[in-house]
Order: sequence, then C-alpha cells, then structure tokens
Amino acid sequence: MTGMILDGALMLLLVAALGYGVRLERKLTTLREGQQLFASAVTELNDAAGRAEAALATLRSSGHETDLLHDRIIKAREVKAQLEALIARAPAAAPVVREAAPKAPAPVARAAAAPASAPIPSPAPAETDERARRMAALAERIQGLAQPGGPRAAGIADLAAILGAITANQPGKQSLNQARRSLDEDLFAA
Repeated sequence: MTGMILDGALMLLLVAALGYGVRLERKLTTLREGQQLFASAVTELNDAAGRAEAALATLRSSGHETDLLHDRIIKAREVKAQLEALIARAPAAAPVVREAAPKAPAPVARAAAAPASAPIPSPAPAETDERARRMAALAERIQGLAQPGGPRAAGIADLAAILGAITANQPGKQSLNQARRSLDEDLFAA
C-alpha cells in the first residue's frame, strides 16, 4: 500500500509540474511577442530619428538660405533708397549744350534685334560717351530745323521742350546706371 501512495503522490506532482510547464510556456510566448513588438518599436523609432535628422538638416539649410535672402533684401532696400535719393537730387532739366559735334551715324535700334522680354544691358562708359555724342548731333540737327528759315519754324517752343527732355538728366542717368551695376554685383555675388 505504501507503493500506491507513493505512486499517487508522484502522479500528483507530475500533474502539477505539467500544469506549471503549460503556464510557463504561455508566459514565455507572451514575452516573445512583447520582445518582437519592442524590436519593431525600436526600428520605427530609429526610422523616425533618421527622418528627424534629415528634416533638421533641411531646416538648417533653409535657415541659411533665408539669412542670405534677408541680407539681399536689406542691400536692395539700401540701393533703392540711394536710387531714390539720386532721382530726387537730379536736376529737373539740364541746360542745352550747343557745341559742334562731329556727325555720328544714325543710332542703331537695339530693341528690334533683342526679344521684348530680354533685359536691356547697361551701357559701358565708352558706349555712354558715344551716346552723348549722338544725342548732341541729334540736338544740333533738330536746332537746324528750328531756325527761322527752316521748314518748321512754327514749333520752336515745342522743339525746345523736346530738346530739353532729350538732353536732361544725363549725369543722373549715368549715376543710375552705375548704381544698377553695383546692385547687380551685390545681389548676385553670393
């Protein structure tokens, strides 16, 4: 009888061990699932950190570009103020210079050769001198037409106004051209 009692106790212990093993297996399965979820969360966090670093780099470069643009805007405002000051200081009408100038060929129209949307380049100093000579020659021809024996003697007052408008503000125009060139150099230097 003692053998049967021992066998029964052993069976009870084996059943308890089997129940404990099943319970331990469920906990280990839950732990493995949690570990896999943790690994996927770490991977997602790593991806999010990479995206955040890329966004931060983009933000830094945008901030640098914004600083450059801000500097250019400040320079443009300064040049605008200088141009407005030059325009305000320009004389209303320059006196008409009546000196004999050599005959220059008729001006060539640049606008016909260049497309309408193309910017007109600022003239070089030699080109500006040539232009001044052509303007003086044009003024001389117009004044020849306006003499009392000329074909259109009646419109002398209108002719004087036209002459004044054509020859006015040459120094102002030259300083504006210089300011435009320096503005272009400042804006596109970076």
